Amino acid sequence: MPSRRIHLRLFVICAVLLSPSFGQAAELAQGISQYEERHYSAARKIFTEVEREKGQSIETDFYLGRLALWFDDLTAALPHLERCVRLAPQQASFQNALGDCYGLAAQKANIFAKLGWAKRCLAAYERAVELEPQNPAWHWSLIGYYTNAPCIAGGGMDKAYAQAAEIRRLDPAGGHVAFATLYLTDNRYASAFAEFDPVLHDSPNDFLALYHIGRCAALSGQQLDRGIAALRRCLILPEPTADGMPSFSNVHYRLGNLLEKKGLSDEAKQEYTLASTANVDFRPAKVALKN
Repeated sequence: MPSRRIHLRLFVICAVLLSPSFGQAAELAQGISQYEERHYSAARKIFTEVEREKGQSIETDFYLGRLALWFDDLTAALPHLERCVRLAPQQASFQNALGDCYGLAAQKANIFAKLGWAKRCLAAYERAVELEPQNPAWHWSLIGYYTNAPCIAGGGMDKAYAQAAEIRRLDPAGGHVAFATLYLTDNRYASAFAEFDPVLHDSPNDFLALYHIGRCAALSGQQLDRGIAALRRCLILPEPTADGMPSFSNVHYRLGNLLEKKGLSDEAKQEYTLASTANVDFRPAKVALKN
């Protein structure tokens, strides 16, 4: 099963090759490269320039919409992503992105409008899963929704655990992360850590498992020394490039969280600085530095 990144790349390449605006392929490729490397400010600048020179297209709409969401720019994101879905309603990635957009709208809306936006968010996420049931990424979106939405809007931890079970079926490594995430939400901290014990027993240098030991420690406030050791081990391993994997910026950020919990403010600040230096668009580290 191709990853979300590969799936989107194939879609965009095909769209560009079939488009009369083939001359923008190089610029689009450069923008996609910046996006995949998480250089979001640079990517947004490139796609904005392509749109200015060539006009709107489904490719620029999608990426500009996703990038606007990264910067919490709902006003820009909404028209881009709604156009994508109108033009290609069978494209699961567009439905999921529009669900993200509606979710942000629900967060920003007044109390009377929240429920309407939330229901539109859920419908878009469910449509993405309906279109591509074998893609774990879309099940992850439903986990986020069910975990955070109230029951009146269709939320519920039982539904979230059902999605985690589906992710485990499709992607065993992702299943460990999904269940650990839900255990943390339920304050079942020992169970969250235990998800990664068998992985690390067989593969002590498994980057994803080591990172999530650190994340579990940061979010639970437990096993801090173990979390610090796991994250420092990550930093001597090669940085993953696969879609959805944590970057060194994520590692430095979580390491900063743990050092801050131990009262080591100067060391924590250094880690947050490293996180934001490695990726200038990594906002959590910038927020942590301000605080």
